Amino acid sequence: MAVATGISEHDFYGRDFIRATSWIKSNLPGAKVSGGVSNLSFSFRGNNPLREAMHAVFLYHASRAGLDMAIVNPNTSVVYDDIPADLRTMIEDLIIRGDHDAAGSLGNYAMESLSVATADASDSADRSQIPVDRRLTDAVIRGVCDHLDADIAEALGGGAKAVGIVEGPLMAGIEEVGRRFGEGKMFLPQVVKASRAMKRAVEILRPEIEAQSSGNRAARAGKVLFATVKGDVHDIGKNIVSIVLECNNFEVVDLGVMVPAETIVEQARTERPDVICLSGLITPSLGEMVNVADALSRAGLDIPIIVGGATTSKIHTALKIAPVTDSVVVHATDAAQTPLIASRLLSDSQRGEFVEKLREDYSVIVAAHSRPSLLSLEEATERRNAKQAPAPVPRVSEVRILESLPVDDVVGLINWRPFFHAWKLDCDAPHCSDRACREEWALRHGGSPEKAREALRLYDDALDLIAALKSDGGPVVSGAVAIYPASATDDTLTVGPATIPVLRQQHPGESGHCLSVADYVAAEGDHVGVFAVTTGSVLRRAISEAADDPYRNILTRTLADRFAEAASEYLHWLVRRDIWGYSPNESLTPREIFGGAYRGIRPAMGYPMLPDQTLNLELCGLLPLERLGITMTENGAMTPASTVTGLYIANPDARYFMVGQIADDQLADYASRRGTEPDRMRRILIRNLA
Repeated sequence: MAVATGISEHDFYGRDFIRATSWIKSNLPGAKVSGGVSNLSFSFRGNNPLREAMHAVFLYHASRAGLDMAIVNPNTSVVYDDIPADLRTMIEDLIIRGDHDAAGSLGNYAMESLSVATADASDSADRSQIPVDRRLTDAVIRGVCDHLDADIAEALGGGAKAVGIVEGPLMAGIEEVGRRFGEGKMFLPQVVKASRAMKRAVEILRPEIEAQSSGNRAARAGKVLFATVKGDVHDIGKNIVSIVLECNNFEVVDLGVMVPAETIVEQARTERPDVICLSGLITPSLGEMVNVADALSRAGLDIPIIVGGATTSKIHTALKIAPVTDSVVVHATDAAQTPLIASRLLSDSQRGEFVEKLREDYSVIVAAHSRPSLLSLEEATERRNAKQAPAPVPRVSEVRILESLPVDDVVGLINWRPFFHAWKLDCDAPHCSDRACREEWALRHGGSPEKAREALRLYDDALDLIAALKSDGGPVVSGAVAIYPASATDDTLTVGPATIPVLRQQHPGESGHCLSVADYVAAEGDHVGVFAVTTGSVLRRAISEAADDPYRNILTRTLADRFAEAASEYLHWLVRRDIWGYSPNESLTPREIFGGAYRGIRPAMGYPMLPDQTLNLELCGLLPLERLGITMTENGAMTPASTVTGLYIANPDARYFMVGQIADDQLADYASRRGTEPDRMRRILIRNLA
């Protein structure tokens, strides 16, 4: 309800709503809170700048209290940090504290025809009236490069030193971006654009910096040695975290991807970093991070380690990495956490308490995750869920190579939620192009007006990139599929000329069964498909051309990952309907396909059903991977990174599952079938951590 109405009891409406929201989120798990924010400022109707400032303040505090959805105008232009400090104080005194005097002061403020400025120097009607340092700082904060050449030339012409421009207004902008991002007032796409502006400004200044070089350098927050570990070619997450670290004034030494432990040790000795960051997306990275921590410890290097990536977790860090080293090892859940963790590790006043609390947490985790009771392999095999009905004979028997999958069909199967999740935006894509519909989507899914607008901008940029890829006319995404005669003996598949050992659960699920992929393949007379999808030459070229533009680079790479996943969905659909043809009349919506409502399964190599990524090496004899431009490491990691491989199982009873943790008896048995040592196999396989 409206505040500042002149009735003192009304002044508490904002405060009480926020308190109630906090109480609901603490005491009623699962309950959601929403509200029409414009009611709050109704007393000031006619003064939209003031009303928008009130809404921004209210949303900032209500969101922190747990507000799930706010009904607001998505076109509002006022951001919390851009509200003049004196005005913001009055609004907070009223909304957060219910101060009746603040209501009177706000009324007087409004009577003076208040106009809230948004501190947007780049769009000012007369930019020359704004100090050039302020223009440069704002350009970095907003990620706008349009006037950088002219503004930098003006600053240099006024006598400024190139290094001083970097250390002054440009660094001030980056530090402000880092602060806002850490506090949830800016979002990842904005941070990456800010980094792009900073990089462009430094490029303009580089000749002058080299000419004026005086050895001066801004005080750094610390030096970070960063690498994606051996066996993993993914670098999107590493690149994002590097940008955020640089925005927080850390010097980043990026070693790239596929970096072996010995190289990290060697570079740690040379660079003498304050912190080492290890990134990994795929499951074998978990074991490799243990190897790196162990190698650093054996080399006598006591350097704090921060680990992160899709498969990493605090549990794995506590159980597997921390025990092999005396150095502090911390798991970071997202990019925003990393500079905060690094700062605490390097702070004389905060480090002790931070490390002590971390080790207490690890002790609790170790106690709670003592090894569960697992069945023996023999007992687990007795609980198999044998559903071995031979699949129909495929319509097509030869290897099918699709060097250019239809872009529109693939785009129609893009699951946009993981795309936005990669940018730390929790939403899906709008399903229409109408402006009103899109604004409604933004309001429902964005979480806040600014976040909604940023999600829409990001989505539009992705669509523009897709249109550019399509206009090229070449292959954006490619694939290959083959269906071979197959059989299963115990837990080993024979697929054409290849032998593919698989693993079995040793902890029964709710059904009481211990599942294996082999349960869904008949002992004789069956068929199993194999597939690979990857980025085509057009998308690879787009990634290469975007190498010097951080925002464009990460946008292209995250979109490439979505193309690969969507292509795997499309190819599986094509197999079910036409190539294999066991579901010729299938008619499912994309959402039903994402939910796995189709017949059969397509377990991917290196994922929970087939956690041994080295099985990718077996595909080399089944599919012409070189025709698709796919190469592999000794651990089965694939280049390009946006590549998906796996099996097609047509059994209608087949379901997705996780193998989970296995016991030593199965580890030894599986290592024997793979022709390797149990210790090496242990490092390769994912362990069930949850």
